[in-house]
Amino acid sequence: MDTVFIRELRIDTIIGIFDWERTTRQSVVLDIEMASDNRRAAGTDHINDALNYADVAQRLISFIENSEFQLVETMAEAVAALILEEFNVPWLRLRIAKPGAIAGARDVGVVIERGEHP
Repeated sequence: MDTVFIRELRIDTIIGIFDWERTTRQSVVLDIEMASDNRRAAGTDHINDALNYADVAQRLISFIENSEFQLVETMAEAVAALILEEFNVPWLRLRIAKPGAIAGARDVGVVIERGEHP
């Protein structure tokens, strides 16, 4: 199985448990790896036969910009479910980072894998 990926997709949203976080948009950064059989797309050279990473990115931007999660863990589960269901992806690895959330650390966050790895 092949992998289609998106690296460092930065999206501003409401995320966090503290009062100030509920009123101030913060950036989250996503890295996504999605299982996809790329042979058909390679053979036809047509985007309709590919997992369109631009469509995935646009959908995630819209979804996350309009969300208000408290926990990164909850956001990760919702994003994973969206990708698996809407883009018919059998497996994914998702990293969501919250830059600057901890003093002295570049970022914090979670990495999850969902679905069946082919």
